[in-house]
Amino acid sequence: MEAINIHGINDYPSVIMDKENNKLLIEGKSLPEDALDFYTPILEWMNAYSKDPNDKTILELKIHYFNTASSKMILFILQKIEKLSKSSEVEVHWYYFEDDEDMLEAGEIYAERINFPFKLIPM
Repeated sequence: MEAINIHGINDYPSVIMDKENNKLLIEGKSLPEDALDFYTPILEWMNAYSKDPNDKTILELKIHYFNTASSKMILFILQKIEKLSKSSEVEVHWYYFEDDEDMLEAGEIYAERINFPFKLIPM
């Protein structure tokens, strides 16, 4: 399975989806003009990954800021992880700056919507 490795710039997050190294990471600002276009390859990768996941999957989200469209795409990714939780061990690590109450609250909202381990981790 080919890895995704996107180096974030400006309003686009960095993304690593690497099954071989067991690294799933989205980091930075997520304000793409067309969030569906940006996130579709990631969602497709998640679909392929779900057919043969690692024994344990940890998704790290270190998003500093996101728009409404990105929020929806993040929820879709979390829903795909939630489906994985029925057949393998999964966790989400939501990182936020200690003084960023908005990102903490966003993490709490996502954590309420899903049914698997979701850790809120201050940086």
